Amino acid sequence: MKTVKFAIAALSLVTSVSFAQSISATAATIDDAEAQIAQQARQADASYKITEAFNGNQVHMTAELQK
Repeated sequence: MKTVKFAIAALSLVTSVSFAQSISATAATIDDAEAQIAQQARQADASYKITEAFNGNQVHMTAELQK
């Protein structure tokens, strides 16, 4: 029985990990970077969660796609 529970837990983890994809964008403003992230998410037919944004000379933004 423990083996079955472990297998179910392992498959649940693999399933959720397999749908996550990291994407990034670079732009002059935060709004432009997020627009690029949103466009990439639409093309992948997925939602997104911004995981990082850095503002130096340009904005670099990273997000995770979720299906």
